[in-house]
Amino acid sequence: MGLPEERGRSGSGSGRGSGGREQAGDRSRVRCWSPPPEVSRSAHVPSLQRYRQLHQRSVEEPREFWGDIAKEFYWKTPCPGPFLQYNFDVTKGKIFIEWMKGATTNVCYNVLDRIVHEKKLGDKVAFYWEGNEPEETTQITYRELLVQVCQFSNVLRKQGIQKGDRVAIYMPMILELVVAMLACARLGALHSIVFAGFSAESLCERILDSSCSLLITTDAFYRGEKLVNLKELADEALEKCREKGFSVRCCIVVKHLGREELGTGDSSSQSPPIKRTCRDVQGKPKEKPKRIWPQISWNQGVDFWWHELMHEAGDECEPEWCDAEDPLFILYTSGSTGKPKFEGIPTYPDVSRLWSIVDKYKVTKFYTAPTAIRLLMKFGDEPVTKHSRASLQVLGTVGEPINPEAWLWYHQVVGAQRCPIVDTFWQTETGGHMLTPFPGATPMKPGSATFPFFGVAPAILNESGEELEGEAEGYLVFKQPWPGIMRTVYGNHERFETTYFKKFPGYYMTGDGCRRDQDGYYWITGRIDDMLNVSGHLLSTAEVESALVEHEAVAEAAVVSHPHPVKGECLYCFVTLCDGHTFSPMLMEDLKKQIREKIGPIATPDYIQNAPGLPKTRSGKIMRRVLRKIAQNDHDLGDTSTVADPSVISHLFSHRCLTIQ
Repeated sequence: MGLPEERGRSGSGSGRGSGGREQAGDRSRVRCWSPPPEVSRSAHVPSLQRYRQLHQRSVEEPREFWGDIAKEFYWKTPCPGPFLQYNFDVTKGKIFIEWMKGATTNVCYNVLDRIVHEKKLGDKVAFYWEGNEPEETTQITYRELLVQVCQFSNVLRKQGIQKGDRVAIYMPMILELVVAMLACARLGALHSIVFAGFSAESLCERILDSSCSLLITTDAFYRGEKLVNLKELADEALEKCREKGFSVRCCIVVKHLGREELGTGDSSSQSPPIKRTCRDVQGKPKEKPKRIWPQISWNQGVDFWWHELMHEAGDECEPEWCDAEDPLFILYTSGSTGKPKFEGIPTYPDVSRLWSIVDKYKVTKFYTAPTAIRLLMKFGDEPVTKHSRASLQVLGTVGEPINPEAWLWYHQVVGAQRCPIVDTFWQTETGGHMLTPFPGATPMKPGSATFPFFGVAPAILNESGEELEGEAEGYLVFKQPWPGIMRTVYGNHERFETTYFKKFPGYYMTGDGCRRDQDGYYWITGRIDDMLNVSGHLLSTAEVESALVEHEAVAEAAVVSHPHPVKGECLYCFVTLCDGHTFSPMLMEDLKKQIREKIGPIATPDYIQNAPGLPKTRSGKIMRRVLRKIAQNDHDLGDTSTVADPSVISHLFSHRCLTIQ
């Protein structure tokens, strides 16, 4: 087991309250954890020295570095010209990024056909699928997946879909989602993922944005105990499209909730393979919960059942060979899509669900959001520790900066102090990790995304666009492209240039604030628009939230700005308490004292509100836009269709602090 590595300046505190900082204003005193030796021995990047060598080559010789990696893929035709061409400077012309332009390949062929035919791994399980209920489970091999993808590719071709067409996918996390995405890639069609938590209006807008000619959806699904009639929402969205003069010619519907009606065979034309009953620890079949079966409306000539179309489709389909710079998919930066393995919520049917899944499948890598970690912290250690979790090797976080308190709980309780934590920073726009520890190479600091990934050249700029060296805080930017970077905003390249390149010509601007410490570690401080200006001092909401959550009574916190007649802005804090703690004036004073000690008097909040729940999207992201409205008692909330639990908003409005403007 890797033992904690103490720096000479570090204190030795751990557990609740240590949080990585030793005293107010001293950011340097942060404890480090070395990678466990057993992880380093089997890692692709086994040491910090090796990481630095590879990263230097990836930045200084990107053509050679990525050229070697490109050799691992199948290319129908090689790159005929320059391996990389780009312009990041709006003053020098149009922004563009081109990697291996002119080379042709097919992503679906590389991830399926080669696995099955060249590597002979057709019988290897590609996905395990876990349904909303613990007894709903299935798996699919690479060979079965290839057959279904070819079948659905033929279905799409029969419906007139061809290279360059756009297909909207509005589905829960089920295996058909994977099949649909890969089938689009096989044909060179662009898939536009619309999160299944979005409203009919949001779906309509996204269909219109890219003129999608076909929609793929599902009859209905359960999320915890809540029934979501997805087909009804899809019908409403398609009607709104027609009202706006655009008709989607075909809607393919997966019979997901009504899957049992399809029979019990294991035919590859039925997809995914039929769910197999999962037995409990005593070996007894679990009783299936009672369900509501919604009425499914049907639009003749537009709606088609997935399983009926698949039954008629052939299981061979030649891939469309695409240019390396042909668009692959459209994804909205404000939405959220995950790898389609898990349908439901992490606390259903009980708060041990995730750890039960870990033991059930012998999960080795576990990747989640800080929001989920803080949610589970509320219930204490016992729901975690009653499960073995012995298979876990690496833990990961994504979505927002993780506060040191949550990091320590994740490391000590979930990972039993033996699993490195890969705290990743990336964006939908970047197509992959930008800052991340390497589990076998990087000494970890709780709350830091550590160092740049391969090909990534970060810089920190001040407001004037000057690069800051050494210890610094400012705007996080990237100086050169990497293969996964977005190429444009669909149909609006000017917006792409304005949003990401205009403020600092020559750089990609992330929109995030960042701090680099004396060891070169990067710390994301939050969105630039989440910075507060209190009496001329800039404060990071993420830093204040982290200080609040270090208190033993606080499970989660969100901080927003509120107008102040003297200071300009002040802090309005929402805190969710751990079980067993009560909100009181004494606790409020204690929290204010903690913030003064951790950050300084300037950060003392004017308002702290008890928040039994916070408004979040169904993917778990806190909606700070809504919290700002609540803090200012502004009921004009805009679109709240993505809020997981609207009742939370009503409760917060009715219990808000009495404020002065």
